[in-house]
Amino acid sequence: MNGELLVTVKNTGAAHAPAAEVRNEDPLTGAPAEYLTPEERPTLEEARVWCHALATSHYENFHVATFFLPKRVRPHFESVYAFCRVSDDLGDEVGDTAVALRLLNTWGAMLAECYDAPERSRHPVFVALRETIVACDLPRTLFHDLLLAFRQDQVKTQYTTWDEAVEYSHYSANPVGRLVLMVCGYRDEQRALLSDKICTGLQLANFWQDIVRDSEIPRRYLPAEYMLRFGVEEGQIEGRVFTPEFGAMMRALVDRTRGLLREGGAISATVDPELRVTLDLFRKGGEAILDGIAAQDYDVLRGRPMVTKRKKTLLLLGALLGKLRARTSAGVRAAGAHAA
Repeated sequence: MNGELLVTVKNTGAAHAPAAEVRNEDPLTGAPAEYLTPEERPTLEEARVWCHALATSHYENFHVATFFLPKRVRPHFESVYAFCRVSDDLGDEVGDTAVALRLLNTWGAMLAECYDAPERSRHPVFVALRETIVACDLPRTLFHDLLLAFRQDQVKTQYTTWDEAVEYSHYSANPVGRLVLMVCGYRDEQRALLSDKICTGLQLANFWQDIVRDSEIPRRYLPAEYMLRFGVEEGQIEGRVFTPEFGAMMRALVDRTRGLLREGGAISATVDPELRVTLDLFRKGGEAILDGIAAQDYDVLRGRPMVTKRKKTLLLLGALLGKLRARTSAGVRAAGAHAA
């Protein structure tokens, strides 16, 4: 679940949020030091500062896209991001499956406490997230789904079918898109299903981008049914042996994934202009990854396909222009209403 332009936050490394004094009996013992629980409960403002520092510590699409949203909702996005980021790192940055599972279970218990006994929460993520949960009426099931995906990564290392990879995305990526919509006030299932297509497309695009990197963990999200259909052997990934058959397989996967992103793009016509800019940035980021794979003739074995700096700059400039147009339109509408 990684990549510079991903909705979710996989394999990015521990962030450098402000560290805090911790107790010896901290239930998060074994986690990266910056994620340990402080001795005293932070204030809401301190918790938001902590989440903001975490959210701005790396270039990622989820963080960058929040710049194009109204300022009033950014703290909510940063608290959601912080939950996702810490959850991901508890699974992938500790280097021991047993410890990772223990930490993820502990994090899940802290999430339950955030919902059921919020006055007991002391971790800055949950102090900030509680305010977001209340303000935006966020269901715990979406956060639980994310944790399920992170736990699954500890025990399931290979995928047999396309549908299995899509099902994983249902838990690992789609909840984030639904949370984005809810924070912005959209709760209907029709928009949520379109968001699911974008998020699943993004997740799969990152799988195809990171086939070699994931094999070193080791994990293989590449569906075995596609390998069998195109005559690709398991050892080709580890040995980085690219063949015409491997290229044909990747082309088929890229084309199918691109279709998901295209179908999900219909959501842009149904939301307010500022959110449209953010959703378009997510989608175009995924398309840029697929373009990068195609640009090197689908040979993801010779090196990780990258989105070029020029492409990133163009995406961000386009989003910035979109934001400016949205503000201008809003100002014209407000002026017209005032005149009326």
